Amino acid sequence: MARSDFDMPRMFAALSDRTRLRLLNLMRDREVCVCYFVDILGQSQPKISRHLAYLRRAGIVSARREGKWMHYRITRPTDAAANAILEATLQSFEADKEMRADLAKFSKACCAPVTIGAPLPTQLSPYKA
Repeated sequence: MARSDFDMPRMFAALSDRTRLRLLNLMRDREVCVCYFVDILGQSQPKISRHLAYLRRAGIVSARREGKWMHYRITRPTDAAANAILEATLQSFEADKEMRADLAKFSKACCAPVTIGAPLPTQLSPYKA
């Protein structure tokens, strides 16, 4: 069996923070502009950006720039064990009251940042494990 270069300890560290988990919850099956995270989580843009950078370094989030806007999405690890852990983590959000509340806020917030010119979130095709 080939050894993976995936940094599992870094991924576990990334998953150990509640704010980062909430960000992953909001990105599930969609690409989201950072302004939505700021609005929904009620935290500053620099703090949100630091958490997103941590998730990027862990290899589970990617970013794309569109003009002045940064868009983030979940990137599935190629390492099978890491991917299984990420998928189990994402599935666990369905039973979490705060995560469900964030998704409800997201559905309402999808109109607010548009007034400042922010692009709407892009729905991604569901990931098949």
